[in-house]
Formats: sequence, C-alpha cells, structure tokens
Amino acid sequence: MASRRDIAPFLQRLRAFLLGREHTVALRFEDGVADRTQPPPDVPGGPAHILSANYYCARDPRRDVKPPIDLVQQKLLAAGKDTAKSGGGKLPTPGSVYTWD
Repeated sequence: MASRRDIAPFLQRLRAFLLGREHTVALRFEDGVADRTQPPPDVPGGPAHILSANYYCARDPRRDVKPPIDLVQQKLLAAGKDTAKSGGGKLPTPGSVYTWD
C-alpha cells in the first residue's frame, strides 16, 4: 500500500494553525476509498415488482396524454348544437374591428 503523500509534519501543523482547521488532502488513496465488493442493495419492491397482473399499458403515463383540445372548435360545436335546438341562428363571430388612422 502506498503511503499518504503530504508535506512535512512541521509544515502540516503550521498550515493547520493558519487555516484554523485540519487540511483535507484532495488526493485519493486506497485506504480512503470504499471497497469494490459491496453487498447488493436491499431495495423494497414497488407497485411494479409483482409479475402477476402487471400490465405495462395500465401504468404507462404516456398513454394518459391526449392531443390538445381546440377550445374555439369546442365552443363552435356547442354553439351549433344550441342553435340547432333553438331552431337555427348564426354562429358567434368576433366583434367589430378597430381601424388605425
């Protein structure tokens, strides 16, 4: 194992005094790094961990997205139904146009 590299002990104490704290060496050494052999994580199962009756199409959030609704078209259709019920009429149109001088 490689020894940790740093400055002389006297300079370490001087540096700690001037910093007001112990200096953290940015170099990584074998004894300061986690082992590569970690145990497998014990993650609790969620709603999709059961294989029985787990249909992807039932829980796919992308299937809930629908095309945008055209509100003007919806209002025109609603107005058309209202006028059909009342015996006819004109569809709603915008008001008068302002003309610039």
